Amino acid sequence: MQQLHFVSQQPIEKGWSCDRKYCVTTEDGVRYLLRVTPEEKSANRADMFRMQKAAAALGIPMCEPVDFGRCSQGVYTLQTWIDGQDAEAVVPGLPPERQYALGREAGAILKKLHTIPAPPDQPDWESRFNRKMDRKIQMYQECPFRYEGGEAFLDYIRHNRHLLKNRPQCYQHGDYHIGNMMLRQGKLVIIDFDRYDFGDPWEEFNRIVWSAQTAPRFSSGMVDGYFEDRVPERFWQLLALYISSNTLSSLPWAEPFGREEVEKFLRQGRDILEWYDGMRRVVPSWYSKEA
Repeated sequence: MQQLHFVSQQPIEKGWSCDRKYCVTTEDGVRYLLRVTPEEKSANRADMFRMQKAAAALGIPMCEPVDFGRCSQGVYTLQTWIDGQDAEAVVPGLPPERQYALGREAGAILKKLHTIPAPPDQPDWESRFNRKMDRKIQMYQECPFRYEGGEAFLDYIRHNRHLLKNRPQCYQHGDYHIGNMMLRQGKLVIIDFDRYDFGDPWEEFNRIVWSAQTAPRFSSGMVDGYFEDRVPERFWQLLALYISSNTLSSLPWAEPFGREEVEKFLRQGRDILEWYDGMRRVVPSWYSKEA
């Protein structure tokens, strides 16, 4: 960053990251996204930058990594600036067939991203995710808020843990949904890779609930695009498991942010239970192959 001189710095408030984010502009008018991570939260930022470089090398349309280093506030990451529109705001207003086509695009991008392998010493997925589910169940049980009919999530987890056995692992974006996508000249661009992880590629779809609430046709296209129209039954079974687990932990996560945030997740829980008919079906009702 030392070789670049910024003449303006505009704060960006959107998002839940601990990073301070800015749109910075150089003397010659080039804009970048500058992320500054506090020292106490910066342990994985060098690895994050390295993995973003690996994703960009595949040709993933994304905010590309430019520079990384230390500064007085912690560590900084400099990325290319994306001129475009928030997909979450634009896609729901598009014709259904266009929403579906963009969803297929998102699925194909994710499939390419998942060709990046997990480290060879990555812990076994079955034991790792079972521990994660146990923590989320405990968090939910200790939370003062409950989903109406939420026992269905617990029952589904109880009867389907065996699905985790022998699952492969790969690089994950970590927060892959329509809220972390932009439209630039009619094409999708993926942003916010700061929650990256390694794990079951199909777990990456656990955030699809956000997309399905906003644009169901987009979400259907994303699944079809990823699997090239051959969606295995086991995927739906595992997705219901991952969504059940994620939904349980959403309420305790939201609690510190106030009642409004809690209500948002209570509504989402109701939507999920409706899509899955109280977890009695594994293919959610928002999914449809019809354009």
